Amino acid sequence: MTDLLKKIFKHDRKALAKAITLVESTLPKHKKEANNLIKDLLTKSDSESIRIALSGTPGAGKSTFIEALGSKLIEDGNKVAVLAVDPTSNKTGGSILGDKTRMENLSRHPNAFIRPSPSSLNLGGVTAKTREVIHLCEASGYNIIIVETVGVGQSEIAVSDMTDIFCLLITPNSGDELQGLKKGIIESADLIIVNKADGKLKKSASLAVAEYTSALRLLAKKKGVPENYPKATMTSSITGSGIIEIKNEIFNFVNLQKKLGFFETKRSQQKVQWFKEKIELEIYDFISKRNNFIDVKNELQKKVENDEISVPAAINYFNNILEKISNNE
Repeated sequence: MTDLLKKIFKHDRKALAKAITLVESTLPKHKKEANNLIKDLLTKSDSESIRIALSGTPGAGKSTFIEALGSKLIEDGNKVAVLAVDPTSNKTGGSILGDKTRMENLSRHPNAFIRPSPSSLNLGGVTAKTREVIHLCEASGYNIIIVETVGVGQSEIAVSDMTDIFCLLITPNSGDELQGLKKGIIESADLIIVNKADGKLKKSASLAVAEYTSALRLLAKKKGVPENYPKATMTSSITGSGIIEIKNEIFNFVNLQKKLGFFETKRSQQKVQWFKEKIELEIYDFISKRNNFIDVKNELQKKVENDEISVPAAINYFNNILEKISNNE
């Protein structure tokens, strides 16, 4: 066992942060070291964690909600890790890692760990290394892992493949909100939470809950989900109303999953999905490093951009290169 891993098991926050930086690194020299770290960690770690995914529309108040829920969970004796995936700019490639400032109180608590990570334009609203980071946090003693994803879209449902419960946070705009959300994201949600249910918006929030409850009845029953779920509820992150009820719903959902045998099955399926994702990345890396494929790709991309070649023609050209290499081997 490495010194870094020993420190992680001793709940050393600096060691945890260092390990996350290592697994998120794109440098080839860090890749093997990171894989060995996770391999050793999984053989010695036996976690009883709950993994919560949280996505939501812009302005839904995800960070405020996480701070309210996280504070309540810590008050009950839990240790909470928040993996806040930060959007990456299409233009600059940079990200605005501001989640710690948006969860100021939670970030200062000794039993909370907040880690913002750039999404790096990944589909699914999560980073390529989110699964590894989850395992690192669990090994360091955090029994509640909250994964906050980037925005809401059809691709964001990937986060449900690495968590135990998927919560969708929305604002009380009822009808407009219902029409605006993609069908896939609603079908993936286990708990739809209408936030900002206070003041003048409280009545609208109640109406939104009623509309979502009706809409959920029309959806096909999800496999591996307990009876009476998915469901809709409401909260106010400002006043704190509904936070305890939502916390109880999350625990109830997970406990029912375990009782019905769904929990273990889902975790097993997630391992298979993790394997498939990692293998595909390894294959891509392997191909990219051979025969100047990156240079060819960049050259074709430039030609497509300059209208010198069509997309199908570019793909045909690339496939011809692959066939020649395959025939020569």
